[in-house]
Amino acid sequence: MDTNLIFLIILFPLLGAMVNGLLFTTGVWRSFIGGGREDEKRLVSLVGSGVILVSAVLSSYLFFKLLGNEPSNRELIQHLFVWIPSGDLSVSFEFLFDPLSSVMALVVTWISFFIHVYSIGYMHEDRDYSKYFTYLNIFVFFMLLLVLGNNFALMFVGWEGVGLASYLLIGFWYEDTGKAYAGRKAFIVNRIGDLGFILGIFLIFFIFGSLNYQEVFSRAADPIFMSSVSGAVITGICLLLFVGAIGKSAQLPLYVWLPDAMAGPTPVSALIHAATMVTAGAYMMARCSVFYSQSPTAQFVVVSIAAVTSLFAATIAMSQTDIKKVLAYSTVSQIGYMFMAIGVGAYAAGIFHLVTHAFFKALLFLGSGSVIHALSGVQDIRGMGGLRKFIPLTSITFLIGTLAIAGVPFLSGFFSKDEILASIYENGYLIHWIIALVTVILTAFYMLRLYILTFEGKTRIPLFDRSYIHESPLTMTLPLIILAVLSIFGGYIGVPQFMGEILGIHNSSIFKEYLLPSLYLSQEHYGAHHLFGHWTLVGFSIFAALIGILAAFYMYYLNTSLPGMLTKKNILNSLYKYSLGKWFVDEFYDALIVKPFNKLSADLSLFDSEIIDGALDSISIRVKSTGAFIQSLQSGMLRLYATLMVIGAIAIVIFVVVIGMIR
Repeated sequence: MDTNLIFLIILFPLLGAMVNGLLFTTGVWRSFIGGGREDEKRLVSLVGSGVILVSAVLSSYLFFKLLGNEPSNRELIQHLFVWIPSGDLSVSFEFLFDPLSSVMALVVTWISFFIHVYSIGYMHEDRDYSKYFTYLNIFVFFMLLLVLGNNFALMFVGWEGVGLASYLLIGFWYEDTGKAYAGRKAFIVNRIGDLGFILGIFLIFFIFGSLNYQEVFSRAADPIFMSSVSGAVITGICLLLFVGAIGKSAQLPLYVWLPDAMAGPTPVSALIHAATMVTAGAYMMARCSVFYSQSPTAQFVVVSIAAVTSLFAATIAMSQTDIKKVLAYSTVSQIGYMFMAIGVGAYAAGIFHLVTHAFFKALLFLGSGSVIHALSGVQDIRGMGGLRKFIPLTSITFLIGTLAIAGVPFLSGFFSKDEILASIYENGYLIHWIIALVTVILTAFYMLRLYILTFEGKTRIPLFDRSYIHESPLTMTLPLIILAVLSIFGGYIGVPQFMGEILGIHNSSIFKEYLLPSLYLSQEHYGAHHLFGHWTLVGFSIFAALIGILAAFYMYYLNTSLPGMLTKKNILNSLYKYSLGKWFVDEFYDALIVKPFNKLSADLSLFDSEIIDGALDSISIRVKSTGAFIQSLQSGMLRLYATLMVIGAIAIVIFVVVIGMIR
């Protein structure tokens, strides 16, 4: 009976999209029922948010059912029908609710619900209110299909559907050409990664003869079966899947779409960056842990790219002046931490950080939306300052999110980030550990810089504009409060065991133990302790966060003239310009790929218009002129026709007589 609920988790967001899309967006409701605009908005809000709440409650119910079962019995499968019966390929339309997918379902549904509620206040004045909620529901539907599907084919449908929905949401205000371009950019860049993903799926089917998770992963975990499979093939599968994850989760070199995704409404930014789309790559790789655990080469590639991405994005976030752009590059950096964990085999640690990141990043994005709402659209932090006295609730919750992502003990981000740092070090990736530690310093620095420039110090808002500054309505602040609480206490679901013993927390490693059956591993691999022990590694993590926090506090609160002085020095000035210019990666891609591609397209277009179209046009002109000539002979005069007939008959007689004489 419980298995039947899995389909309902996915179905309700789709029903919400259909109701809002068919009744309200099309105007059918107003035509047949009538009613005011506000009444319609209330119904749209109720349907759009209500269906997500139902999915969240159902996910929670099934989660606790699994939690109460023995580890060997934590798997629910709902088979509906055979979807693709084609020769050796048989793909069923079925869903899987196991520890990994249950955690993802909880994160997706509950965070999405908070974002839906927040959107009621944020988007209240938008003319396309019902369309917005329709798109949000579609997004959640495809994300749930991605995480709950029980085979790679269904995962790919959800994967592509999320890409489509993100295109609609990022370019929601499509009348602005910049925002429409951002939506197209996200869609196209994701397609590049998706090519690698689908090739990886093809290779999986070719090697394992199935796309069903249980069949594929059981064979991949079977030493006898794997003895006939080349290690290079497994590495190929891992790297192709990783290409897909790079595109969807915005890692180097395909990260460029994510900062531009800020063009969409702020709740969309929170939805894409916090709990759903960008974490799909991490989920997919954790689901395929049995592959990555058998390919050290692929693991090294994953860890290396993730480490470079994490540091690279953090250097950009340090200088950005758009409040949402800082958070966007922060997301790119934090996803790098998740990938580093997965790359070293600490899959539960990566998913743990995915969960805590959903709490504090959703809080930060929604907090930035509250700031933008209060300032009537202003996003430049250089024009803010001193907002704490105008919007105190937003400032307090934003500070909590800032400290959580910075890794301050004992907030949620501290536990998950420390677990990842320890995993990287203990598995022998010393260089990568140092890079990750430097990134902790930069993260704490740019996040506290963002908070201080926004909420502390002197108000840089013109005096005549200050009277309009106001705290957001309850529909926006209530999700902030809930997410702030989760950002404080959410990390205690996965406190490392050695910390739990000191803190008096029993069963502190329950999160990792809960996930292990989904990972097709008996236990997560950790290397030997080298120079440092557990608490020493924790000390490094805390010290790194403290350095970043103190540096930002000194530079942007105590000595506000220092940043300007430092950026005037030759070397630092160059670094600052490159960081502010986002290392000119977009310009590089534009010169290397976009402009040559546009030039080639223009040349091919010229060939098409001049040669192909020209030839067809020439034929049509000749046919037309021939027709016109023949038409001119048809005058409609009977005497002329009779005369021509006589002339023709005489000509035929003469021709026959002449031929006879010759013969």
